[in-house]
Amino acid sequence: MSTPGPWPWSRRPPPRPAGDYGRRMDVANAPERHRYEARIDGELAGIAQYRESDGLVTFVHTEVMSGFEGKGVGSRLVRGALEDVRARGLKVRAECEFVKGYLEKHPGDYDDLLAP
Repeated sequence: MSTPGPWPWSRRPPPRPAGDYGRRMDVANAPERHRYEARIDGELAGIAQYRESDGLVTFVHTEVMSGFEGKGVGSRLVRGALEDVRARGLKVRAECEFVKGYLEKHPGDYDDLLAP
């Protein structure tokens, strides 16, 4: 007798890719709207709103759109926004609870960005 092959013969389904299940996600600054936007295959998936003045970006609200929750969109959005802030040579202040939580989960990764 041969060994059973992969799913559906085994009892576990094959692993799925993390995050948005392999779809392309882009994070871009939309300064005219004062927010970073995450788009998956062109569709708006999340936003991170901010205020900017005197070299400081203050994140005030992060939202993941319905249908995209639980897929890592928020984390990837914040990571992309923070990397852009770093590339622009600015500092960060987090008033948004999601951004605060992200920074706490990644100690040391963004210390150079934190405003005193």
